[in-house]
Amino acid sequence: MKYNFLPPARLLLEDNTLFEGFGIGKIGTTSGEICFNTGMTGYQEIYTDPSYFGQIVVNTTPHVGIYGIHPQEQESEKPTIRGMVCNAFSQIYSRHSAVSSLQNYLETNNIVAIAGVDTRRLVQHIRTQGAMNGVISSENLDIDFLKARLQETPPMKGLELSSQVSTKRSYFWGNPQAKYKVAVLDLGVKRSILRCLAERNMYLQVFPAQTSFSEMQKFNPDGFFISNGPGDPAAMPYAVETVRQILENNAPLFGICLGHQILALASGVGTHKMHHGHRGLNHPVKNLLTGKSEITSQNHGFGVNREEIEQNPHIQITHINLNDNSVEGLRRTDKPAFSVQYHPEASPGTHDSRYLFDEFTQLLERASYTQWKEVLDLRT
Repeated sequence: MKYNFLPPARLLLEDNTLFEGFGIGKIGTTSGEICFNTGMTGYQEIYTDPSYFGQIVVNTTPHVGIYGIHPQEQESEKPTIRGMVCNAFSQIYSRHSAVSSLQNYLETNNIVAIAGVDTRRLVQHIRTQGAMNGVISSENLDIDFLKARLQETPPMKGLELSSQVSTKRSYFWGNPQAKYKVAVLDLGVKRSILRCLAERNMYLQVFPAQTSFSEMQKFNPDGFFISNGPGDPAAMPYAVETVRQILENNAPLFGICLGHQILALASGVGTHKMHHGHRGLNHPVKNLLTGKSEITSQNHGFGVNREEIEQNPHIQITHINLNDNSVEGLRRTDKPAFSVQYHPEASPGTHDSRYLFDEFTQLLERASYTQWKEVLDLRT
């Protein structure tokens, strides 16, 4: 596909694999961990998901930008990705309700990107060789320059990133007259998650990532929500300690994605860096409590150690990934706490798993944890 007035660009991977293309978005240089999302739609939601902070996203769908940018499809204030890679890029858009082209959106938000790349070959390479860093440049194509930039880019393992994308000040979300009050620990929360909670009669106070349990308790919440977010969960002792104290106080807790990993760490279960992670809209997950399968939206590069859960008498695996049997959900058998690795809000994606927000509501409304546990036990 030919592009008008676009400069040449290069993508160099950590293992020296080189891809050629055209510069889109901001003309410049960027680097980060490269990953791919298998979703065929929802690029704006993906680019604004704080969980992608520090990463270069490869779009596996062959055409990107066709439907433009819509203000209601933002998951945060602005794009959080480090860079973007695509095959065919549309410089114009056809949706009447859109307010901007993707090119203008990327350029305005200083996102360096590359188009015209053989993304099929690139994705196969990442899937085989595993996650690695990459660098995109449309301003300097010198290989030695690109290699030097890569050497300056830290690996994702060991990086603490949530404090960089979290809110700096607490704020409220929802109806103050709602039945339940929920304290949200913002590790990189998506707006669609807050909407799903507020739609279930919850009034939220959203707290910065490094907020202590005692500070969150001042809201006098009925329960706690631990959000999604970027980076290595093992590099977040502050969040692990907060969740540990929530558990010690027997407060209802629900975690998603990074929140799931933090709950595991607070329960004595370790995490690991995955080979290339799960990112897309059609990952099959089995609910072991109901026996039913769900098509899920996912975005994570770290996972929970299954063998350690199986040795822990206080944790039950509730969901597994049907592709690789990795842990997709857990619950404490001695505490009112549960979590899932995937994204039940599914924005973008199917809504198969939104029942989990209803289960959190049930947890909040039960007179005791024992009653809630009895409800879940009936499904096994």
